[in-house]
Amino acid sequence: MKISMYLLSTFLVSNVFVDRFMEGGPLFMSLILICFLLSLFFVVNAFLNLKKDLAKCKKMTTLASEISLLGLVFGFLGSIIGLITAFDAIESMGSISSGMLAAGLKISFLTTVFGTFTFVITRICIVVLKAFRAA
Repeated sequence: MKISMYLLSTFLVSNVFVDRFMEGGPLFMSLILICFLLSLFFVVNAFLNLKKDLAKCKKMTTLASEISLLGLVFGFLGSIIGLITAFDAIESMGSISSGMLAAGLKISFLTTVFGTFTFVITRICIVVLKAFRAA
């Protein structure tokens, strides 16, 4: 039991995805994660109602689509706010190295990547769902 808890804590603490999540800023990354989980919930719910209730299936598909779009928008908003913060820091410091600028830009784009990931995965699921519905 102690070994499995140690492995779990080591996995969570040293995981590259957790590191990127924290680098991107917990507020926007958490909002995007909530959108991702909700969109997956709605897609799964739509798959479960595919043969039983077509109206509910379409409603769940629409909700998944809207939530994934919201995740994409949160990603872009987080990126823009990150860029503004980075440029404020650059302005206050005067001159900076190109490495520091690249690090700031990388961090500001993490929310965009996660928001786009949320949108694309949900869209792929919706396309598969529509293919099953047409068949």
